[in-house]
Amino acid sequence: MALGDIIRLTRAAEVTEIPSGIRGQLPPGTSVRITQSFGGSYTVMSDYGLLYRVDAKDADALGLAPVADAEPAAPATSEPLRDELVWNQLKTVYDPEIPVNVVDLGLIYDCKIVDATEGGKKIDVKMTMTAPGCGMANVLKADVENKLSRLPDVKQVQVDVVFDPPWTPTRMSEAAKLQLGFDL
Repeated sequence: MALGDIIRLTRAAEVTEIPSGIRGQLPPGTSVRITQSFGGSYTVMSDYGLLYRVDAKDADALGLAPVADAEPAAPATSEPLRDELVWNQLKTVYDPEIPVNVVDLGLIYDCKIVDATEGGKKIDVKMTMTAPGCGMANVLKADVENKLSRLPDVKQVQVDVVFDPPWTPTRMSEAAKLQLGFDL
């Protein structure tokens, strides 16, 4: 099966409509095309041009191999938690509409590792969306929280979605601009 091939859902699948963020379900037999597959989820387009996010736990509904553990484990390490490990984990979170991770899109404004009051570490993240009214804000926020909480010694993750300063394409990495065809 290749990206863009028509797929008929083999069973009902839980989905999140893009860009509204509304949760729903697509019935068995619905025709979709996978437009991207990054960070453990799939973005699919229906025959009517609507986009949906399908989480890895529902990969079998797309006719793909079932995923035993829908979320990949965090890197195993005996090293203390450090910035590089956190930023690498953040790069596994992808915008469902744009095939670029949230770091390279410039959505992460700040990330700090601090001692948690109950022991271990707390990660504080300030992130934004490409548009203030983005319905996927809670989905991306939950992705960041979930992925960072899997890192060793992390006891708490606090993600705040902020809009000051407003996001602009100038915040993207050079690689992201090149990938998306922005003039450098």
